[in-house]
Amino acid sequence: MHPASAIVELRGVAKNFGGGPPVLADISLTARRGEFTSFIGPSGCGKSTLLRLIAGLTDATAGEVRVDGRTPAQAAAELAFVFQEPTLLPWLNVAHNVEIPDKLRGIPAAARAAHRAAALALVGLAGRESAYPRQLSGGQKMRVSLARALTLAPKILLLDEPFGALDEMSRERLQEELLAIRAQQGWTAFFVTHSVAEAVFLSDRVFVISAQPGRLRAEIAVPLASPRTAETRLSRDYQDLVVEVTRRLRAVKTFAA
Repeated sequence: MHPASAIVELRGVAKNFGGGPPVLADISLTARRGEFTSFIGPSGCGKSTLLRLIAGLTDATAGEVRVDGRTPAQAAAELAFVFQEPTLLPWLNVAHNVEIPDKLRGIPAAARAAHRAAALALVGLAGRESAYPRQLSGGQKMRVSLARALTLAPKILLLDEPFGALDEMSRERLQEELLAIRAQQGWTAFFVTHSVAEAVFLSDRVFVISAQPGRLRAEIAVPLASPRTAETRLSRDYQDLVVEVTRRLRAVKTFAA
């Protein structure tokens, strides 16, 4: 891979917390600009920790993490994180929840409003600015969380099981919308999931991680055509890839959650 195409590089990365056993060991990978990469593996294999290392929310115990040629801390302004829970403030309406990152950065009110309006339009929530979290469905709350991240205009978006608590129809619809937003904005994505079908549908590459400690055990390219739609899920190529990733996942040593 030509260095100019790389946006995230991990070299021999390991992580342990305090005096505990290693969570991750000898993780090396390179992600290309605009690529969608998913991590899948058994509970406790360090998938979320891997995202946090890329985001700079925790430091590697050994090895090196580079984001666009810099440390994650130096590149923090180019990263946005979407967590498993929407983490909305219940006393703020949708507009004010979405504006939180801009407000923390001291962005003027007019610019905040423009960023908010653009982000809510992207996630299909224009007109819901005055609603409070208690008035939203689970899928709508996750859309607000995604809109909040998009106000940062990230080059890299990290998503930690954002659709895991949703029903299947909401989940599939949000997957399709996430890819449509990415096609418009061009950010690089790192996605953690327990769903093989979700990983295959969203990704350009899927990494299978084993547990205790987490190691990269398989890398599967996903050469499905874009845009990916409901019809993609019915295709033989998609179904074959789901079978292949499932086979690789079952081959790794798993541990109880």
